[in-house]
Amino acid sequence: MKKIGILGGVGWASTLDYYRGICAGSWQRQIETGAEAHNGPLPCPKITIESVNQAETRSLRGRPEDEASWAAFDAVFRDGLLVLQAAGCDFAVIASNTPHARLHAIRQGVEMPVLSIFDATAQAVAKTKADSALVIGTAVTMQARNYAEVLAPYGIQANPTLPTAEIAEAQSMIDQDFHGGASPEAQERLLRFCQKHASAGEAVILACTELPLAFPDHIDEPCFEAAGVLFINPSAAHVAAALELALGEPQNA
Repeated sequence: MKKIGILGGVGWASTLDYYRGICAGSWQRQIETGAEAHNGPLPCPKITIESVNQAETRSLRGRPEDEASWAAFDAVFRDGLLVLQAAGCDFAVIASNTPHARLHAIRQGVEMPVLSIFDATAQAVAKTKADSALVIGTAVTMQARNYAEVLAPYGIQANPTLPTAEIAEAQSMIDQDFHGGASPEAQERLLRFCQKHASAGEAVILACTELPLAFPDHIDEPCFEAAGVLFINPSAAHVAAALELALGEPQNA
């Protein structure tokens, strides 16, 4: 098994879910391959977690299309990855969508592989046979076109950038109803946003690692349906990719 590094804290609730998902998923995969006869606890990959300060990273966000303005933000995540690398991790995952928009800069100088949540999600969407997708996440994620770029080779069209007011509404929903987990009203508010913006048959990408927490019954499913909406859970897809690499399984199996 390879050692996994988790760069978390953005936010802490989804970091917990990554750790749980990797450990539970490892056990489940071994049970499915006949490890139930194992005497004692089943082995899990070694994991090191480095947690950044979400209040700090939020304050360091740069401006769209101003590369230099992101230098301090990038440095916080790069330093965290270097800590994981020094701890002997074979590869890392960042347990948050938002910094992946800066992954090209964050991983400069980092030698260990860093698994992209965008790539894992695109593969999950492709398996649904959907030809379009609505991306819901933080303002950084919704302003960027990263998901559009990774989906295009699969013949999947991401929504055009939503108006500023709609992006602000999504960010407000995340800040108010998904801080430290999902509030009792979180699912209802999220579904209202989907009904407002998603077309029939369109895949909805929950592109903030807190958003899937609104659907605890589907928390480990990369793709699921709820209230007539086809959802994609990037966190679950990312965890599955990490397990495939850590356990030595082919990532495109």
